[in-house]
Amino acid sequence: MGGLPYGTQKQIELGRALALEPDLLLLDEPCAGMNSEEKQDMIFWVKDIQDELGITILLIEHDMTMVMDISDRILALNFGRPVTEGKPGQVQKHPEVLKAYLGEDEGV
Repeated sequence: MGGLPYGTQKQIELGRALALEPDLLLLDEPCAGMNSEEKQDMIFWVKDIQDELGITILLIEHDMTMVMDISDRILALNFGRPVTEGKPGQVQKHPEVLKAYLGEDEGV
């Protein structure tokens, strides 16, 4: 598998996990190291897994765009400390989330 492109390797890893027919799927930084096209493909597949297979997904991810695109509920942490929890629109507007994840000042 080492000779395959990185994005393809990640797809195979996801397929292996799904072959076990889990009720819960833990994805830890599934798009780390991927280019933008591979990242968009992964987002599409994760959405399909949720919609078509009904599998609950626990996602650990720093890419807030991906998090906002695929999450129903979000728990935002900053250095291991809970900042806020809620629907993507609520979390995205929280001042500490803006500062910690999106690099914006609280006054923005």
